[in-house]
Amino acid sequence: MTILEVINKTAPYFEKQGIESPRLTIELLLGHLLKKKRMQLYLEFERDLDEKTLALLREMVKRRVAGEPLQYITGETEFCGLKFVVDKRVLIPRPETELLVEKVVERMKTEDRRQKTEDGERKEVFKIVDVGTGSGCIAISLAKKVPGVEITAIDASAEALEVARGNAKLHEVEKNVRFLKSDLLDELGSSFVADVIVSNPPYIADGELAKLPKEVRDFEPVRALAAGEDGLKVIHRLVTTARRLLSPSGFMALEIGAGQRPAVEGIFVQQGYEVVEVVKDLQGHERVIVAQPKT
Repeated sequence: MTILEVINKTAPYFEKQGIESPRLTIELLLGHLLKKKRMQLYLEFERDLDEKTLALLREMVKRRVAGEPLQYITGETEFCGLKFVVDKRVLIPRPETELLVEKVVERMKTEDRRQKTEDGERKEVFKIVDVGTGSGCIAISLAKKVPGVEITAIDASAEALEVARGNAKLHEVEKNVRFLKSDLLDELGSSFVADVIVSNPPYIADGELAKLPKEVRDFEPVRALAAGEDGLKVIHRLVTTARRLLSPSGFMALEIGAGQRPAVEGIFVQQGYEVVEVVKDLQGHERVIVAQPKT
């Protein structure tokens, strides 16, 4: 079978099975398998595929129809313009989380201008803590966008940290990002002071898990999604424990669930923070919240 024949046969099958973007999905699977970009596939529509390639493709198609996310099948995804290795050990990075990175970079650059010495050098290196790093996408993206920072990337899962370390090596930021196995901030010493604490924490209420799409509910790590009866268990604990580590001039930036802004803002205020910014995603949901200690 040729590439075009495979696409024309598989796309309707995907559509019948309820797979979103059926033609794009088969093209991405083929591109990954053949190590070709989609445009290159178009230029090779008449190319015949051997039986070994077709057998591998059939297996990938079965996995997608069974609900497995495309990113786990190909083993990679894009985030902030960078390619990241992902598998079932880590949550798949979402476009919404790019807003979190963008906001941290924006505020850090503003703060950097404020803290430059007369000779143009910073007095101290920015210290960032990324809590629940997963694939490392936030920490690594920040390291690439703001060179010279010191980032501590934390996760309670040793398996997730293994993925994150591989991604740090892939993007050559091992010198800027250190990885630490810890339940939230528990393993950071009392003398540690952070300029920025950033996190995309679990924020799905336990009762909402069953309502998530099959590919999320059945394949992505539950520990990176679920956060108690109200979805705020992890955020509450993180905000509370972060107070002892955050510099008086620092800030905290969190991704939150739709409709959680009032409750999360209440947690911040209760712990002595002032919410200074809330950012909406493309769907209009308040998705990123930024707070700093009250002076």
